[in-house]
Amino acid sequence: MLNRIPKFVRSFYFVTGMLFLVWMLFFDSNDFITQYRMSRELSNKEKDKEYYLEKMAEVQQDREELMGNPELLEKFAREKYLMKRPGEDVFIVVPKKEK
Repeated sequence: MLNRIPKFVRSFYFVTGMLFLVWMLFFDSNDFITQYRMSRELSNKEKDKEYYLEKMAEVQQDREELMGNPELLEKFAREKYLMKRPGEDVFIVVPKKEK
């Protein structure tokens, strides 16, 4: 029965190489599955990085516009932080929730 198996398959080097290959693909800490997951996670992180860089650019542009225009700055402060001038009263209108 051993004669039916090709000689190169019975070779010590072939068997050792196959064991090494199986070990590296499935049992090592840097196996194929882990590498695939890490590669996918890296691509997701790069997409997130691009998204946040775009958002940072938008915020920077909005900030420059806001700091360059005093009227816009006042409007922002009044709406966002409910600031007022001395002697003014601020009224907040909250819409009723429908049931």
